[in-house]
Amino acid sequence: MSMSDAEKRVIDGTTWDQFCDELKDAGKIIRSAKAPQDPFNQAEGYRYLSRLLRGGLESFLEFRDPLFPELRCGAHETIKLGADNPDNRYESATVSPAHEYRITGLRGSVDYLGISTIINKYASGGTMEVTGHIDARQMELGPNGELEIIVSRTEQPGNWLPMGEATNSITVRQTFQDRVNEVPAAMKIERIGAKDDRPKPLTAEKLERGLLGAVMFVKGSANLFENWSESFLPTLNELPAADQAYCQSIGGDPNIFYFHSAWQLADDEVYIIEAPEIPECQTWNFQLDNWWMESLDYRHHTIHVNKHTAHYESDGSVRLVVSHTDPGVPNWIETAGHTMGTMCWRWIGAQQHPLLKTRVAKLAELK
Repeated sequence: MSMSDAEKRVIDGTTWDQFCDELKDAGKIIRSAKAPQDPFNQAEGYRYLSRLLRGGLESFLEFRDPLFPELRCGAHETIKLGADNPDNRYESATVSPAHEYRITGLRGSVDYLGISTIINKYASGGTMEVTGHIDARQMELGPNGELEIIVSRTEQPGNWLPMGEATNSITVRQTFQDRVNEVPAAMKIERIGAKDDRPKPLTAEKLERGLLGAVMFVKGSANLFENWSESFLPTLNELPAADQAYCQSIGGDPNIFYFHSAWQLADDEVYIIEAPEIPECQTWNFQLDNWWMESLDYRHHTIHVNKHTAHYESDGSVRLVVSHTDPGVPNWIETAGHTMGTMCWRWIGAQQHPLLKTRVAKLAELK
């Protein structure tokens, strides 16, 4: 029996060599001309590539079979990309529009639960188009919060999540106000009508597709968000409304209105963000990110604030203060060893999207 081309490439090492060569080439993105060139930010950049690689290998090699989908958390405390929300639990699963799926589980008490079908092209073009969406406000639930959602091309009674003709993935966002006390949703996904109960063994074709898909995900994601960071430089230390259509094209939640920009502070400076008006909304939050658009280390530092955790002024407004050291005022956002980076504000589930006031001041003035 003759070997396929993929089998020959695995046998002679071509597949592995190409994977390694593409990964090496990804390093050029970290050395982009407008990216910070100091050792600290470069070190974070290369760690970022390693994190993307971990996520890419899991997504493209370990959990890529749409016949046996599994909801997994692909962005978390040590795999970050695209201004990942510290208030979120992200999950995803590979699906195919050739099949239908059932999601079952318990709603929990998490503040926001949204599920989207998407066309994920981070590995081949840098877009993530939403093809269907449902959130908990639209779901019919059982008496104890039981949920069942059918995922399919054709409309179904009850809770239905549409797929498009090119849908390849499902994304779940759980957004917490109070992680300590809210109970996350617990869900699983299964292919409807499955008769075989075990995946087929690995093949050379699957290995090649998985390795190259993973490294293309690294390059595509890193390039996408490095270019986006560069686009924020004209509004340095301002926080204007983002291009919402663009945010949606790369995977933004349709219920969110985004503000994005870059920041930079000297040792004796603070960055003040004021929201004079808080609209009626499900929630809102602000977070500080590094140049690579990774949320800063929220395990050990206070780098974000939300509707629940914020301190409000007597008139209902909010003032946040970003600084390197504790300024002794409410809503301190820590820079966690960074002198520059990117940032994001979200209005979630709001009908109005008030603008924000920002300014840089001296720490001594604030005190």
